[in-house]
Amino acid sequence: MIKKILFTTLFLFTTIFAVESTPTQPVMTMTDTNGKTYKVQGTEQGLKIEGLEGKVIFLEFFGHKCPPCLASIPHLIKLQKKYKDTLVIISIEVQGYNTAQATAFVKEKGMNYIVVSEETASELVSYIQQRAQWRGSIPFLVALDTTGNVQFVQAGMLPESSLEELITQLSATPKATPSTESNKTKPIDRNISK
Repeated sequence: MIKKILFTTLFLFTTIFAVESTPTQPVMTMTDTNGKTYKVQGTEQGLKIEGLEGKVIFLEFFGHKCPPCLASIPHLIKLQKKYKDTLVIISIEVQGYNTAQATAFVKEKGMNYIVVSEETASELVSYIQQRAQWRGSIPFLVALDTTGNVQFVQAGMLPESSLEELITQLSATPKATPSTESNKTKPIDRNISK
């Protein structure tokens, strides 16, 4: 049952993402708690985040008062450490922390991945709300493959084993190449089990 729900959620998200695309995609920025600014551009099927090309990206929306969000932090720390060469986790705090508060939170929790406060990523948050029809449920995960295409979306916490399976699947996504009959890629198995 969970596989069917996850696949349906993914299908809906990727369909909405494709339908809602416009000829001119916005260019946005976000600045992390270390002061590094990332340029983010919407694409027809996902996002291009400057400097993170070729990586699997978990874009997570979380809150500092959200119990499932807090419970997932140790898992994300462990996964970022284990997959440091292939995975980039970006967590955007959406429960009102400013950058100074988010910075203190990162230090307190020992977070070893990119954390951004909504105040420095408000355009991106609005963009995801519109494109994914996200209504604010957290944690909310958008997973991008190594080409920046959205391959998975989930409202609610996923177990560490499911996240690890997702990393493995998305890491295997071939790099974008010219389309030829002998060079077509197989779709990713988007059914992640609990």
